[in-house]
Amino acid sequence: MTVTTVDNAAKKGYYGVFGGRFVPESLERPLEELSEAFLEASSDPEFEREYMRLMREYVGRPSAITECFNLGDKLGGGRLFLKREDLNHTGAHKINNAIGQALLAKRMGKTRLIAETGAGMHGTASATVAALMGMECVVYMGAVDVERQAPNVSRMNLLGAKVVSVTQGQGVLKDAVDAALNAYVEDPDAFYLLGSAVGPSPYPSMVRHFQSIIGREARQQILDREGRLPDEIVACVGGGSNAIGLFSGFLDDASVAITGVEPAGKGLETGQHAATLVVGAPGMIHGFKSYVLTDENGDPAPVYSISAGLDYPGVGPEHSYLKDSGRATYVAVTDEEALDAFHLLCRTEGIIPALESSHALAYAVKRLPRMGSDEILLVNLSGRGDKDMDQVMALER
Repeated sequence: MTVTTVDNAAKKGYYGVFGGRFVPESLERPLEELSEAFLEASSDPEFEREYMRLMREYVGRPSAITECFNLGDKLGGGRLFLKREDLNHTGAHKINNAIGQALLAKRMGKTRLIAETGAGMHGTASATVAALMGMECVVYMGAVDVERQAPNVSRMNLLGAKVVSVTQGQGVLKDAVDAALNAYVEDPDAFYLLGSAVGPSPYPSMVRHFQSIIGREARQQILDREGRLPDEIVACVGGGSNAIGLFSGFLDDASVAITGVEPAGKGLETGQHAATLVVGAPGMIHGFKSYVLTDENGDPAPVYSISAGLDYPGVGPEHSYLKDSGRATYVAVTDEEALDAFHLLCRTEGIIPALESSHALAYAVKRLPRMGSDEILLVNLSGRGDKDMDQVMALER
């Protein structure tokens, strides 16, 4: 298994009309240096060999695919498979990208990492690779998320990272990204290890590149097990890195339907959601063009989700392109539906999913009974739910 070659569209920083690089002049030079270093590294067999060695020996890849026999019997209809990113070292897909970018940082001679995090899984992955490679690491995290994702804050501290609580704005993921970008402007000699497939070029294509291992593995695994491709693949979408990682392996397979699931929060009609692709419109955010949720002034709107990793008012530019091109469909599920799916997977399969992944599962719970008994639905279980236990238990008191 090899890392895919960066395509020409990604090299230019655009997916259709989406993407680009709209940043202060002070970031133009470091981002262009990053772009050149990434393109060089992505074509270097030695870089690929080291990345794949760490995927095998450190992360524990390939991650398994699991058929949910019990849940499938309970729901009826089609067959449900999970791509088990929750089994990775650190418990989520984030480590795939963090290792790739940290190797690139090391190749560029960088010794300091800047990162942002929402649910804490990217922060944990960043702190992990910093410890592994002997680098300093500062993680910016919204104050609200620091409180609701306390276990991951403890892990980051234990691994030697400095966690900066961001109190500006809503104190959530968007505000953490703002703070991290500001820190990068002030210290462009550091390496900004961005966690999702968002931001100015080359980040969306770079994150996609490192997360594409999910889709390549899943495609081969389902072919090996079933002798055919799935009928539909599903992933939750916040910024969209776990989703684009899975989707990338199947984009050329016209027979495979692709569905991304966003957070409807307390209901689309309430305005308390983060369903960017479902109800947003093209706009600018964090140095790139994509679908964005905006307020009456045209600024990124306050957003909400029970899931700390999904409450972002933008989305990766490739997802915007896939929506407009019709190759992928994007839907939204509520907090309540996600919580129900969380409990259902726990009690039928003995797997505790992250609240982010539970959004994709909630869609599967509704979709599976409408499928034929020989049809296959493959869901990316992007992370495990240890980090969410305190939050879920508090809601049940």
